[in-house]
Amino acid sequence: MSRDENTPEWVQHIAFEVADREALIAAKEELEAKGLDVLGVTNHGIIHSIYFFDPNGHRLELTYRSGTPEQMKQLADVAPLMLEEWSKTKKAPKHAAWLHEEN
Repeated sequence: MSRDENTPEWVQHIAFEVADREALIAAKEELEAKGLDVLGVTNHGIIHSIYFFDPNGHRLELTYRSGTPEQMKQLADVAPLMLEEWSKTKKAPKHAAWLHEEN
């Protein structure tokens, strides 16, 4: 089964968490050594991610958490609101815009 062509590539993906930055960099290097195109490391504020496609065209994400416990709680608190907004608008919710603001 392939991905839904009516959904943007950046939206439809499966994410897997790795232990830390070193594990993420090692995975990126291994994937690139095998000839895959890898996007990232992308800084999402409290997580850092790489993205690539599997042989069936599914986008995969490998990520590690870099946020503080307080930031993770703040994100968990707005997660239901973000899902509700996404369900209605199909646009990136603004509830966690603070993640992308420079300090």
